[in-house]
Amino acid sequence: MRPIRPTLAARRGRSTRRGFSPALAAASIAVALALTATACGTGEENAAAQPGDSGGLSSDGKITIPDDLKDRLKEHGIDMDKWRGGEWKNWDKDKWLREARDFVNPIIEDLWNPDRMRDAEQPPERPVEEQDISGDEGVTDPTPQPVTARPVSTPYGDNVAEAGKLFFDGPEGSMVCSATVVQDPAHPGQSNMVWTAGHCVHAGKSGGWYRNLAFVPSYNNDGLSTAELESAGKEKVAPHGVWWADWAQTSEQWIAQGASTGGQGAPYDFAVIHVTPEKDSDGKSLEETVGSALPVDFNAPATPNIASMTATGYPAAPPFDGQKLFQCEDKPGRLSLNAEDPTMYRVGCTMTGGSSGGGWVAAGQDGKPALVSNTSIGPVTAGWLAGPRLGDVAKGIYDGVSEKFASQ
Repeated sequence: MRPIRPTLAARRGRSTRRGFSPALAAASIAVALALTATACGTGEENAAAQPGDSGGLSSDGKITIPDDLKDRLKEHGIDMDKWRGGEWKNWDKDKWLREARDFVNPIIEDLWNPDRMRDAEQPPERPVEEQDISGDEGVTDPTPQPVTARPVSTPYGDNVAEAGKLFFDGPEGSMVCSATVVQDPAHPGQSNMVWTAGHCVHAGKSGGWYRNLAFVPSYNNDGLSTAELESAGKEKVAPHGVWWADWAQTSEQWIAQGASTGGQGAPYDFAVIHVTPEKDSDGKSLEETVGSALPVDFNAPATPNIASMTATGYPAAPPFDGQKLFQCEDKPGRLSLNAEDPTMYRVGCTMTGGSSGGGWVAAGQDGKPALVSNTSIGPVTAGWLAGPRLGDVAKGIYDGVSEKFASQ
């Protein structure tokens, strides 16, 4: 049986966006069963267990699980010992945790070995039907011309060090997305925060939290072929190690509305993950380990004022195989799926599923590169990608993750 170092988190919270009724965002409470003390946050709904409470540090220094969290897991019939022993493979609807506060992701060392990572090629579905959406009440620009995705020069760590691949398990098997290391306001230069799409951590209205979420920065750093990867060591596949999510937050809009096809919930399809290394990282943070983290711009200008955006990801659906990093650069247009929701960015790009969650970079307010969106949806046949325009809801999630780990 694989050695296990458990981490556990549960979350809840809210945020609002101007011009709309209050919108919940999953800023949450948490208890991390790792080698560090519990993470503590602020606010009435975000108060983490304190030492001496029903959860936290006991008098002998051991970390305990809050009683209310134990009770919630029991309501779903979840025994953590059995979970670590393989019970996580049970996707019965009553055991698929979906509430923001019920995220559970115990670290299972060596679960994501090179073979399992290489074989994980299935992206969560995020296409929209081929249809004329130009008549929507919101603002939608003409469909952009396809931009051929270009391979990123190797080694990836020298060119897009903040980019990586996200692995996780769903009912249909192992799945993949893309993700980006972002800065942590509470820990300048020492971030453990990763940005991705909401549908890469939670299945939306028809499901719950995915399991065994792990981030691999600079996956396949040298751009080896699938055949070459079969004999490559882990240092080639995961040069900076495997980093497990000990915290994940997405929007309540995604949890309530998100759908695997059609674009429902896409304007709020973003998530922030806090990670911890599977193996000893010599005390270094993720940002220190990879040497890069992007700032996030929640006030990016409207599309006419953006000269270009660059989308990065590991496309896994044909004609790609998910093993190499690609980029598309284009001037963004606007896409509106629902007049009541924020208008999304859209660029021409031939990347396919698997690139979901990958960061979109443009010049920030200071003129330097910043993350301004992430890949969310595209058509059934590749040609363009759309990503949410980040605003107050996204900022609430981002700030919530930073604040929860501020004392660590």
